[in-house]
Parts: sequence; structure tokens; C-alpha cells
Amino acid sequence: MVHKEEYTFCGSKTFIVSGVNMKRKETREEAVKIAYSMDVNKDFNKNNITEYLEHFELENMDIDYLNKTISDMIDNMEEIDKHITDNSKDWKLSRIAKVDLAVLRIALSEILYNETIPESVSINEAVEISKKFSKEDSHKFINGILGTVVRCIKK
Repeated sequence: MVHKEEYTFCGSKTFIVSGVNMKRKETREEAVKIAYSMDVNKDFNKNNITEYLEHFELENMDIDYLNKTISDMIDNMEEIDKHITDNSKDWKLSRIAKVDLAVLRIALSEILYNETIPESVSINEAVEISKKFSKEDSHKFINGILGTVVRCIKK
């Protein structure tokens, strides 16, 4: 079954979700949408994941991945944001586009707290998501930040 629905999630922001068979890539996009919505509405509550899953008919979504990634992001937001600010050369978090910030947070949740996903996959997927949802050159910014973070943590 496929359906599209406009939904107000976690406050006032709306977006469209289609109920289709979802693989990791699509689940990752849904994680970015949840992270974005949480940030815009300043509501970083793990119950929002359950609310999201209950509302949408998302078939074959990797729920374990989604729960782990969003939970890791919420639990480690301070450290994740520090990696972003320390490696974004004179950019405060408030200056980074909300979509880009959501992409970075999800990618860093994977890189820092999920050993089952290769760093290169997390970076590549973050770049592709930013090309789909953000400004024209955002993917370069995303790639630069994530590449720098990975090099720093390997030292």
C-alpha cells in the first residue's frame, strides 16, 4: 500500500511521507526528517519516534536503526554538536541551516555510535541526502565537516 500524507509532526512543521517498502537509505531520510522536526520545534524527546511510527504506515522500515540513531543523537547531542562546531571553522550552530544540521547530526550519530556502518557509507549517504533536501552547495559543507571529524577521531 502506498499513500502520501501531509503531517504536522512535533509541532508546526509539515512534510510529506509516502508509505512504501523502506530500506536503510529511506529510513535514514526519515531519521533526518525527525531530527529536523525536533530541532525546529526544540523538542528532543524519544517519544516523538514512537509518535512518528504510529502515525505513518511505513513498511519494512529499519525500526531498530531508526530508534538507535535518533536515541544516540538525543543522548549525545552535546558531543555531536561539539564535533560540528569544532570542525566548521567559525560557524556557530545557529548559522547552519536546520536541514544541514539534521543531516550532520544523523551522520555523526552513525559515525560515532554505530560500528556496524562504515564511516564512508555514513558520509556518502549524508551527502546524497543533503543534495536531495538542502541548498545546492550544502553537500560540500556536509562532506567537509564529516571528513574532518572522521580524520580527527582517527588521530
